[in-house]
Amino acid sequence: MNQDEKALHELDKASLVAIILDLRELVMQHAARIQELEDQLAKNSGNSGKPPSSDGLKKKPAPKSLRQKGKRRTGGQPGHPGHTLEWVSAPEHIAVHRLAHCPQCDHDLSEAEVLEVERRQVFDVPPVVMEVTEHQAPVLCCPNCQARVKAPFPADVTQAVQYGQRVKAQAVYLTSYQLLPVARTCEVFADLYGHRPSEAFVVSAPQALHEQLGPALRAIRQHLTQADVVHADESGLRVEGKLNWLHVLATTALTYYAVHPKRGQVAMREIGLLVDYQGRAVHDALAAYFQFDNCSHALCNAHHLRELCFVTEQYQQAWAGEMIRLLLDIKAEVDHIDDAMTLPPDRLAHYEARYDTLLQAGLQANPPPDTPRFPTRGRKKQSPPKNLLDRLTKYKTETLAFMHDFRVPFDNNLAERDLRMIKVKQKVSGTFRTRSGANIFCDIRSYISTVRKQGVNVLQALHDALLMRPFVPA
Repeated sequence: MNQDEKALHELDKASLVAIILDLRELVMQHAARIQELEDQLAKNSGNSGKPPSSDGLKKKPAPKSLRQKGKRRTGGQPGHPGHTLEWVSAPEHIAVHRLAHCPQCDHDLSEAEVLEVERRQVFDVPPVVMEVTEHQAPVLCCPNCQARVKAPFPADVTQAVQYGQRVKAQAVYLTSYQLLPVARTCEVFADLYGHRPSEAFVVSAPQALHEQLGPALRAIRQHLTQADVVHADESGLRVEGKLNWLHVLATTALTYYAVHPKRGQVAMREIGLLVDYQGRAVHDALAAYFQFDNCSHALCNAHHLRELCFVTEQYQQAWAGEMIRLLLDIKAEVDHIDDAMTLPPDRLAHYEARYDTLLQAGLQANPPPDTPRFPTRGRKKQSPPKNLLDRLTKYKTETLAFMHDFRVPFDNNLAERDLRMIKVKQKVSGTFRTRSGANIFCDIRSYISTVRKQGVNVLQALHDALLMRPFVPA
């Protein structure tokens, strides 16, 4: 018997119980930590909010899609207008291909009668060349006062030799919309037009455009604050080598981006769009959004489906799988109703009863954590299933808002799609070197995204803005 065992044998019952309780507490802490690490390893883009890029190169089985299989065949549906090239009655060029000799007997066909003409049309782009317009202002001598006078040049003609506004609009289009790096944008111009602008010109083009976007941006902000439903989201963005946050507020017709050093309520209040908003904001349950009690809220159920999928896979809890089926059943019924703005009262009561029953089953499977022997400051740490259950219980109205008001979408995918290309920009550039550059990019993307949603040609809208006629959404 070693000294440790001997010492334990000499202890009284109370001391031994205390040691056992301490060991039990330590085992529980280690078990919780192991579960937390296993949860981290089990999360991927299919069962959490992690992006697909975080899944790494290791091949994994594709996550099971939560989308219900459609009954329609792939391809265009009946009534779809299609995008087939349309025959034109007056082509720019006509090429006649006439046989000189018969391929059967080699007889001369120069005098043969034409029975009919088969036609085929090819749509192609002609060789593109850059045109040069010379602006001349004759200097005149006034017969009356003998002064030398001349007409002013157009406002956008400021240099002896310069590129025009269409070239500038294309530079903005390539860098701010197609997200090409500056050097590659110069290469595109060289390959297409035989002119390679300087990188300084390409960099200055967005700045020149930004100076003309004031009326459009003000209109976008005003219309967003008056919309019935808006989508809100935020994502990390590096500016000057530091983590900042890109905030977006959007509808199906409008988009507004803003970058801020903060993520939460401070940033949202400084951006200002949610301060006076009185409609319904759809978001991912970030606590800061609920600080704006002047508006109502709706939660993104795509987030809920991923979290429920994680609980099903990692914790094998049946209630989570049933909740997935419930949410998808409600969505399917909502999607098949065209002549109403809400489900019938009996269907609402039916689905709410199922929802409450599943929450009760989940809460029974996930009781509150035990009080530790040595309490620490702050809230008690809970398991992911318990945290999800608490949110679904507290925000039941916000979770099921889409079945009470059909204007409310099932998810927040619209805002996530609007954020996606900005994240691509960060992958291309790594970071914005200056805060002013980040702000200019966000304003231009707000303008371009809104223009695109409203069915306006992006290049034409950029050109019009450079001519001080920006597209202003009505």
